[in-house]
Amino acid sequence: MTGIIASFVDAWHALAASPAFSLALTLGAYVAARACARRMGGAPLANPVVITIVLVIVGLAVTGTPYATYRNGASFIHFLLAPATVALAVPLYRQLGRLRRLWLPLTVGLLAGSVTAIVSAVACARWLGASPRTVVSLAPKSVTTPIAMAVAESLGGNGSLAAVAVIATGIVGAIAGPALLRCVGVRRDDIGGFAIGLAAHGIGTARAFQLSTEMGAFAALAMGLNGLLTACIAPWLVPLLLHWF
Repeated sequence: MTGIIASFVDAWHALAASPAFSLALTLGAYVAARACARRMGGAPLANPVVITIVLVIVGLAVTGTPYATYRNGASFIHFLLAPATVALAVPLYRQLGRLRRLWLPLTVGLLAGSVTAIVSAVACARWLGASPRTVVSLAPKSVTTPIAMAVAESLGGNGSLAAVAVIATGIVGAIAGPALLRCVGVRRDDIGGFAIGLAAHGIGTARAFQLSTEMGAFAALAMGLNGLLTACIAPWLVPLLLHWF
C-alpha cells in the first residue's frame, strides 16, 4: 500500500510540474467562471476574470503547486496575451469614424485621467504614511501590468507590488465602474468605455466588452493610450509629486 501511495504521489508531482496541469487549471477555472457569470446574469461581482483568479489560487493552494511551477506551465497562455491585445484593434477600427469626431474630448479625457490616476495614488499613499519605494510602486496602478511593473522598477519601486496594485485596481474598476458611471449620469457607451479602460486597464476592458462591443472598443483605446502616456510622464511626474507630498 505504501508503495502505491508513493507512486501516486510521484505521478502527481510529475503531472503538476507539466504544462498540461497549468493549462488545464487555467482553462477549467475560466470556463467555470464564465458559467458562473452567465448563471448570475452578468452581475458585476460575477466578473469572470476575478472568479478565475480566485479559482486558480485555490487550485494551487489545494494541490500545493508553487506559483513558479504554474507560471512556467502556463507560459503559452501568457504568450497569447500579445496577439489578443493586438486583436483589440479590430473593434476599434470599426469605430474609426467616431474616433475622428471625438479626438479632442478623448485627448483631454486621457490627459486628465492619466494624471489624476498618478496624483491620487501618490497622494493617498503618502497620506497613509507609505515609504517612497511603496509610493512609486503604486503610482502606475491604472495601466496594464507589464507597463506598470517596468515603470515602477525604473523609479526604484517593487514590480511585484505594482502588479498587485494593478490587479486590485482592475478588479475594483470592473466591478464598480459601470454602476458609478450610471450614478453620475453617463449613459453613452463610448464615454463609459473610455473611462473604464482608462481607470481599470485590461480587466476593466474585459468587463466593458461584456456590456457592449462599442464600450469595449473605446476601453481598449483608453487602455493602450494610457499605458503609453503613463510610461512617458510617470518618470518625471512621480519624483515631482514625492517632493510636493
